[in-house]
Amino acid sequence: MTDELTPETPDEDEQPIKQRKNGLYPGVSDELAENMKSGWADTELRDLQPIEQAPNAARRRAALSARFPGERLVIPAGNLKTRSNDTEYDFRASTEYVYLTGDQTDDSVLVLEPKDDSHEATIYRLPRSNRENGEFWLNGMGELWVGRRHSLSESEALLGAPCKDVRELAATLKEATGPVRVVRGHDAGIEAALTDKVTAERDEELRVYLSEARVVKDAFEIGELQKAVDSTVRGFEDVVKVLDKAEATSERYIEGTFFLRARVEGNDVGYGSICAAGPHATTLHWVRNNGEVRSGDLLLLDAGVETTTLYTADVTRTLPINGRYTDLQRKIYDAVYESQEAGIAAVKPGAAFRDFHDASQRVLAEKLVEWGLLDGPVERVLELGLQRRWTLHGTGHMLGLDVHDCAAARTEAYVNGTLEPGMVLTVEPGLYFQADDLTVPEEYRGIGVRIEDDILVTEDGNRNLSDGLPRRSDEVEAWMAGLLGK
Repeated sequence: MTDELTPETPDEDEQPIKQRKNGLYPGVSDELAENMKSGWADTELRDLQPIEQAPNAARRRAALSARFPGERLVIPAGNLKTRSNDTEYDFRASTEYVYLTGDQTDDSVLVLEPKDDSHEATIYRLPRSNRENGEFWLNGMGELWVGRRHSLSESEALLGAPCKDVRELAATLKEATGPVRVVRGHDAGIEAALTDKVTAERDEELRVYLSEARVVKDAFEIGELQKAVDSTVRGFEDVVKVLDKAEATSERYIEGTFFLRARVEGNDVGYGSICAAGPHATTLHWVRNNGEVRSGDLLLLDAGVETTTLYTADVTRTLPINGRYTDLQRKIYDAVYESQEAGIAAVKPGAAFRDFHDASQRVLAEKLVEWGLLDGPVERVLELGLQRRWTLHGTGHMLGLDVHDCAAARTEAYVNGTLEPGMVLTVEPGLYFQADDLTVPEEYRGIGVRIEDDILVTEDGNRNLSDGLPRRSDEVEAWMAGLLGK
């Protein structure tokens, strides 16, 4: 990375541009500063069309307006976060802001101002970099450093809402009167401007509403989730084709291979990829991905592509690294497959959200009793939750803009709720026999299996969005053989 510069004497009414301590240029001559002000072409983009999600975002804002009449609502996108010294993590806008605007720009804020019996929505953003004071080439966030950003008029055309300079917003909010709510945790400066106007309880009500609003997906969202899943399927295929290279290196090769697909076809991975080979498959969130990949072991790959609109897939397959399951691996895998089949069959409109979990857990409990790892009857095992020593986690969750979407929703609207058409959830049972678990036969130890698919609730049942990847053990082996040319 290179060092940004600084002007010698910024105008008194302008924000000084900070100089890096050990920058190689001590300042900017008047002649250079003047030279940099002119000679630039007009790059304003005209005749822009609204982004695809603009009408959906407008409908969501209207629903939000109806829920909180007469109140000012503030939804920030968030700010860049420091990774180390003066470098930042890649920015990912807050889910609430993206849901209501379709925009992903850092430092932006959506404000719904009460007006009559509705609201007027304004999106506050940074305008184009200032060329008069040198910000565009001297500031580390100037456009010559980080790239061109949309002008406010361009943003209005794209987002379908009025846009204003976000640098004016904090002062405006400090003077605001009447009830205000803000989505917390994304923009400390905006929260500070509202510190005497908001309460934690009221702000939480706003967050909960926006979480529950996402429970049922519209057609655009379902389409984006299908795109995410389709790219994820191709990413899994990529991984199978390079398992020999992973054996020669480590789980990192698998992680990097899938990440390439995510970056080429989407925005990123939706969460840290779990590339767990051998006994690492028994660690639920193994994201270190620094272990060995050995022929004869299993690879538990839990990964999802995030689309450019930030909807993410979440898919898991447990694959035999050499292409063939051993007898014991197949027995455990088939039990998890049978459990998942029972769970998927329970996903239908009108069913309780918990039904698919209960159906999956019952099958696994039956298998554990059948194998002699637990004493029956099965009803006692389930009542006491004894199967959880090896099943560990819940069998699924909502999916959308967040991998664990709608997480702030009320319990009665989520896990104690009822399935409706348009909901998208994962079904992902697993069995995990830890390497140090002395309660199971030695040959079980270090084997972990999970199978996860993304399921859309339809009017007459469900649709498996990720059925492009085989699940049955013999189909997995045939699929791998085909990819490897065997």
